[in-house]
Amino acid sequence: MGLTLAQLTQAIRRKVDEDMEVIVAESIAEHALGFFGFSNRIIDNALEPTDRNLFYQLQDYDLLTTESEETTLWDGREWRIHYWKFKSSAEAFALSAMDSRVKKDVDVDPYAGIYNDMPRDLWRERSGQDDDWEEPLF
Repeated sequence: MGLTLAQLTQAIRRKVDEDMEVIVAESIAEHALGFFGFSNRIIDNALEPTDRNLFYQLQDYDLLTTESEETTLWDGREWRIHYWKFKSSAEAFALSAMDSRVKKDVDVDPYAGIYNDMPRDLWRERSGQDDDWEEPLF
């Protein structure tokens, strides 16, 4: 899986709050990706409680999932190992979040023509009349 920092940042903003500052979402994404490195999953034991809480939140946002495997120890006991990994749909969601961000950046400013319907003589400067700029104040 090739989830980039920019993709995860946009996915977090879209899942949590689209008005979230990019720097906040980017720090969350960078923190989460820092655990994975070049691996597609990490062991749960590597996480501190606060980091685990972040991973639970990302799981609630449908970006992370857990998996576990069992192994037999040398003395015959069963041992269960828990892992965290990004969902297979997370990359697709992140890519769609990036696409929607690009579309929003290209959109026209909705306030660009706000004064187009105003009468031309509303302000002196726009009406062509003298504007008293050169008049003495006292």
